[in-house]
Amino acid sequence: MDLQLKGKSALVTGSTAGIGKAIAKGLAQEGAHVIINGRKPKDIAEVIKDLKKETGNEEITGIVADFAKKEHIDHLLEEIPDVDILVNNVGIFNQVDFENITDDEWFEMFEVNVMSGVRLARHYFPKMLKKNEGRIIFISSESALNIPTEMVHYGFSKTAQLAISRGLARLSKGTNVTVNSVLPGPTMSRANANDLEETAKEQDTSVEKVVETFFEERRPTSLIQRFAETEEVANMVVYVASPLSAATNGAALRVDGGVANYIV
Repeated sequence: MDLQLKGKSALVTGSTAGIGKAIAKGLAQEGAHVIINGRKPKDIAEVIKDLKKETGNEEITGIVADFAKKEHIDHLLEEIPDVDILVNNVGIFNQVDFENITDDEWFEMFEVNVMSGVRLARHYFPKMLKKNEGRIIFISSESALNIPTEMVHYGFSKTAQLAISRGLARLSKGTNVTVNSVLPGPTMSRANANDLEETAKEQDTSVEKVVETFFEERRPTSLIQRFAETEEVANMVVYVASPLSAATNGAALRVDGGVANYIV
């Protein structure tokens, strides 16, 4: 299927690893001009080299930006004044007991996970409306629906993304611009893979056993009872970025393996 993405420009924030990298690869395979983002020039350069080789797409560039720093976002917007597709993927998470989450941690979570997308959308959304074309996609999480007790601040930030996404979608009424959220469930990102290995070492057990325990105790409602692959999440995002998804707007699209135990 031709997703009609050839020549489209796409900025994927936080795309040097994990879901972001998989999304960037998927878009590049469809012929889009993809802009890789990360905090380290070396990481960006390596991903650009890898993706060019893997996809055969030479239209892959990159930009350094730390989304905890507003001045970095301002610089990014100066360097990249316009895009056809914005994927707000960058995010942080950490497991902390609620009573131990400091004010600084709350503000950092909000700054990176929420305000990064707000600032980029505030710049690109009006431009998309003006040209009557564009896609904005927030990478939220099933944690937006099932607030994880081990990281309430993370769940809060992901729910906030749903509200912003829906609000922007309503502002796109009657246009060819769409704004949607994609909600991954437990996904085998680089960070999660590392955490599983560390936990296995600490408990002197296998990664397989740690995964089994995770789904028994933390995500018992999962219907697939496994971590999704990053490519499985990326497949949904690439479709939503396509002109073929024109009738999908204001939606919260779950790629969560059925973790969220709701019909809608």
